[in-house]
Amino acid sequence: MNNYENGQNIAAASEKNIRTDFKESMTYGDYLHLDKLLTAQDGVSGHHDETLFIIIHQVSELWMKLILHELQSAIDHIEKDDLQPAFKQLARVSRIQSQIIQGWDVLSTLTPAEYMEFRDDLGNASGFQSYQYRMIEFALGYKTKHVLKIYEKDAPLHAELEKAFNAPGLYDAAIQKLARSGFAIDKEVLERDVSMVYESNESVREAWKIVYRDVDTHWELYQLAEKLVDIEDWLQQWRFRHMKTVERIIGFKQGTGGSSGVNYLKKVLDQYFFPELWEIRTDI
Repeated sequence: MNNYENGQNIAAASEKNIRTDFKESMTYGDYLHLDKLLTAQDGVSGHHDETLFIIIHQVSELWMKLILHELQSAIDHIEKDDLQPAFKQLARVSRIQSQIIQGWDVLSTLTPAEYMEFRDDLGNASGFQSYQYRMIEFALGYKTKHVLKIYEKDAPLHAELEKAFNAPGLYDAAIQKLARSGFAIDKEVLERDVSMVYESNESVREAWKIVYRDVDTHWELYQLAEKLVDIEDWLQQWRFRHMKTVERIIGFKQGTGGSSGVNYLKKVLDQYFFPELWEIRTDI
């Protein structure tokens, strides 16, 4: 026995209260449903590297579930003028986004030759179909109605997506907060159809300029704005790492779901969720 093993044994022996009998109580594995979680990596090809591909995407979906959980709660708090909890939740979203970005670094260890061994076995399944990613886009205000058709196969899911599509997003909540704080926001913005993609508005731009030019007076709104910028910044980095990982592995091939692949991913890099918050950086 080496010194490390001996030390481990001594440490374990000194812990007199460690529980070992779980015949009648819940274990760590029970609580986390590890029997389901760790047996959900059934591939379709039998290729060694497919496990990597599945786990990276499953982990991303778990992180996205938490992003949606935090975003919805943040929206609720902003609508109630309770900004401090919203700040904590939005900061957490940014940290989660950084974790997803690091996942692309792991996936990039998959070489083109390795991926080609099982890519055809995926059929038309594609990350483009991630409904949680679409719900994140909806929550951030980017609404694309045509993508809803992808989910018509699952009626309850389709209904959930339609509900998210027609709900006010994070930026809608922030703009309504500006109005409640006394800023003159155009009526057409405050009463806009939230199922439409948001477009930059001069009254909103002017309001944010006032906030940034007098931070001490508008400290909470300034914090809110910077939290929004953090989220959009991280999302663009997430999209960029996605695009470069896809380019590294499959070049400019068409995506398995029918998208143009890298060319599509490059286009979405030009999308802005909170346009005025970027525009005013030139103005102030």
